[in-house]
Amino acid sequence: MAERPLANDPFRALREAVAVSPTNVPLRVALGRAYLDAGRQADALIELKAAMLQDPSREDARLSAGEAAFGLRRDPEGVDLWMGVLGALEAAQLSELAHAALRVNRRADAQVAYDRLLELDPSMRDLSIERGLRFAVVGKSADEEPEAPQAVVPRSRPTITFADVGGLDGLKERLRMDIVLPLQKPELFKAYGKKPGGGVLLYGPPGCGKTHLARAAAGECGVNFHAVEIQSVLDMWLGESEKRLHQLFEKARDEAPTILFFDEVEAIGAARHQLKHGPGRRMVNQLLAELDGVNADNESVLVLGATNAPWDVDPALRRPGRFDRVVFVPPPDPAAREAILGLCLRERPVGEVDLALIARRTAKFSGADLRHLVEVASERALSDALKTGQIRSITTTDLVAALERVRPTTVEWLETARRYVTYANQAGLYDDVQRYLQVNG
Repeated sequence: MAERPLANDPFRALREAVAVSPTNVPLRVALGRAYLDAGRQADALIELKAAMLQDPSREDARLSAGEAAFGLRRDPEGVDLWMGVLGALEAAQLSELAHAALRVNRRADAQVAYDRLLELDPSMRDLSIERGLRFAVVGKSADEEPEAPQAVVPRSRPTITFADVGGLDGLKERLRMDIVLPLQKPELFKAYGKKPGGGVLLYGPPGCGKTHLARAAAGECGVNFHAVEIQSVLDMWLGESEKRLHQLFEKARDEAPTILFFDEVEAIGAARHQLKHGPGRRMVNQLLAELDGVNADNESVLVLGATNAPWDVDPALRRPGRFDRVVFVPPPDPAAREAILGLCLRERPVGEVDLALIARRTAKFSGADLRHLVEVASERALSDALKTGQIRSITTTDLVAALERVRPTTVEWLETARRYVTYANQAGLYDDVQRYLQVNG
């Protein structure tokens, strides 16, 4: 059943006005700014980019779009946006721009922003920016800066399996076919011309278990699992980030069969049309080369990527041989929600709990939302136990009371995805999302 609009939705009037007049740039900028002020950076960026496409001269749209991009930790995009309106930036914004430009190895932009900052306000001299600029000019030397460390990614063999993932049976079967069986039965797959390895991109709302599924898949296979933290790859030195990325893949190849997992993969695989300058593009190109196995064999190396923003991932990463299997990880369905609630409650004192009732009342809740719900219900029971000195079991009443405080966090993502389904699904990438929305509203 379609969800009725909230009576107190502060954005409803603006959204309706934009829908009636989609070419009204001031209206769209106003909506984007309203989203930004409310902390909804992803929605703000969509509206502000649409305004900039219609009127590239709108400095206010570019300024706000840059603010949203930095809020989403998309430094390359934020730098591109603010470098285009350098003269309109205030001192604090120039400082933020210079720091961000150094983080993504764009020294020239950092230098321009910092020079402009000191022109506006000499008192805002920043030694950390100057240190970054000096090291980038001088280069690495023994007396000034140690050799940049290699990327270190801990190896593990996860003990969890799909049995520890509540519900999502259809999704688990698909992942078993795409990930587990090729690594478990490579000879059988080779007989049909299929090699173990390749790339799988998991996408969906935050908190719905993409990382948990990746670890469970590795546990099912019984293979090495490398969870890559993006900060272990990115480096301020020119060319070092690409070297680190190459090292990760070389290590994975040496230890094959193995799974290499990149969370927030858009941080190193962002769409190149958003990256006007060299370092970000070089990272994407390096990732493409590693996935292609240009100078090495990737057999039995499975690369898993996870993202909350598939629309920001470079389209070239989804070509055959790269992340050619794109899997939507939706909010759990009622059966999955019931299973997740059971898993969350299994090591707590539990009395009479109608899990089916709670599952029906938690539409669009992510797995993380359900865990939070159980935490809030547990706190209610614990509060009583502290007063009486005796353990009290968690009941359905506790969970129903917790529903007054906990709301689904997937709604904002689903609304963003709805726009892409409506306006940018020509290639059918979001067909799974479209089916989900048709059923769940």
